[in-house]
Amino acid sequence: MKWYQKADVIVVGAGAVGLPAAIVAREAGASVILVEAESDIGGHAITSGGNIPLGGGTSVQKKYGIDDSPELLFRDLTDWSIVEPNGSADYRYNDREIVRAFADNSAATFEWLVAHGVVFVDSAPDARGGNAVGNSVPREMHAAAMGWPLVQTGKPADPAVAATTSTGNGLMRPLEAAASTAGVQILLEHRMTAIHREDSTSGRVLGIAVTRRGKVRNIRARKAVILATGGSQGNVEFRRMFDPRLTEEYCGLAGMPWSDQDASGELAAMAVGASLWGLANQVAEFGWPVTKPGLIGCRYNYVNLQWMPGSPVFHKARASGLRVKDWQNAILVNMLGRRFYDETGPHFSSNNYHSVDPYEPLSYRNAQNVRYAPNNWLNAALAGIGETRNGGGPIWAVFDAAAVEREAWDPQPPNVDAAAGFFFSANTLEELANAIVMPYQRVPMPGHDLQTTVARYNAFVETGVDADFGKPTPLYKIDMPPFYAAWATPVIHDSRAGLRIDEKCHVIDLHGEVIPGLYCGGESAGGFSQHGLARALCQGLICGRSAVNEG
Repeated sequence: MKWYQKADVIVVGAGAVGLPAAIVAREAGASVILVEAESDIGGHAITSGGNIPLGGGTSVQKKYGIDDSPELLFRDLTDWSIVEPNGSADYRYNDREIVRAFADNSAATFEWLVAHGVVFVDSAPDARGGNAVGNSVPREMHAAAMGWPLVQTGKPADPAVAATTSTGNGLMRPLEAAASTAGVQILLEHRMTAIHREDSTSGRVLGIAVTRRGKVRNIRARKAVILATGGSQGNVEFRRMFDPRLTEEYCGLAGMPWSDQDASGELAAMAVGASLWGLANQVAEFGWPVTKPGLIGCRYNYVNLQWMPGSPVFHKARASGLRVKDWQNAILVNMLGRRFYDETGPHFSSNNYHSVDPYEPLSYRNAQNVRYAPNNWLNAALAGIGETRNGGGPIWAVFDAAAVEREAWDPQPPNVDAAAGFFFSANTLEELANAIVMPYQRVPMPGHDLQTTVARYNAFVETGVDADFGKPTPLYKIDMPPFYAAWATPVIHDSRAGLRIDEKCHVIDLHGEVIPGLYCGGESAGGFSQHGLARALCQGLICGRSAVNEG
């Protein structure tokens, strides 16, 4: 085989796993090439809120008198007795070996970040942004924006709040600088297409194949390949192995269009014998594998990420969306123009600090004390219209001119994307229904059905009782033209199933054996239900150290 380049360690993906892995390997003396499919670093992490639940006794926890330890963190993240109001268990299906490694390395990961230039908001750890992070003590810390340009806007945060605003830019840009200082070679716009192994499913991993502007190149790894490819939720057929409902209309993956979760790492590893792991966590109804939108009228409508015209990827995002402050100002309808659930209903809940109170670790009483109250907005939205085919189809927020005034919306570009079919307006409800034509609207919306739906809802406003779905005291009629229909389809987010790894982040094959020279962490690895950045950062450090020490 002809090798285009060679290095001791090849890291695939420049996000929250890849950059720490590359830095720690390079600082240990290894030569490192980091390949990134996109035109800039950061992955999903740089688009995040920068909320990082690292615990186990960090210096900040000690500063604020929070008594945490690796043992407490491990117990929290493997507590079988924690369940959500719908009965889903946050931690029951976690891989205990993986969680033990995270607990033992969590505090050290925080100190490593600080030593490598990440500035945290100067406040006590809290619960903001926490999602399956443990019930016993607060652990969530927040990377400060500082002076780095925000990928969402293209501009730095207001200097008055730069040290108190949390953002993924404040995490990833310092790590990019640290990688450069360490001498990591970063190859942008190099997309991995395959992993090379001595034999197809046996022997040592030798390197990877990448594509760059139509050319295929092979890169040799003398010691190890580290997969930091960010997950699989952007790959429609891959994610449907776990949930057949998640068809192509769920096209607004959180983090896109900055970066995708294309399952490239998982597929390449599976092709050389790797096993998947932690599948129950992917479909369990807690946290954010799928979320309710917080923005409407645009394709990328994740509640915590709004693209603005100054962003370097705004030409791909196309619209910022209308942020919904109060779901009393709209109804949500399916492809047939029919309501399906209380619009104010939330997405799935998850465990956080003090979510269960009183709390007795590992006790059956924790589940016994939870009042059954499922949040089923997502399930209703994904249920569809009674067809035999899978996928719920588009969900539309329908509202009128009076709602536009109450929400202070400007329903014009660049706030909405009418040209691509994510926003419609008309002077009558029948005209509005007839106007909804776009690739994912696979059946026409009957104008009469939408008129009937709105008339019935307006009657509920008069009586103050939603007899169909129990929306709390419906407040506003929909009767002032023009009328609007804005894309409000559920948003794909977390990958919680992935490649099987062990406590040292070795990738494991279908026979339970280590694949020599192959490592993985973060959302491309399975076995860990925690949302967000902490597991990715911690496993990145474990990957880098393991690759150098054992490669």
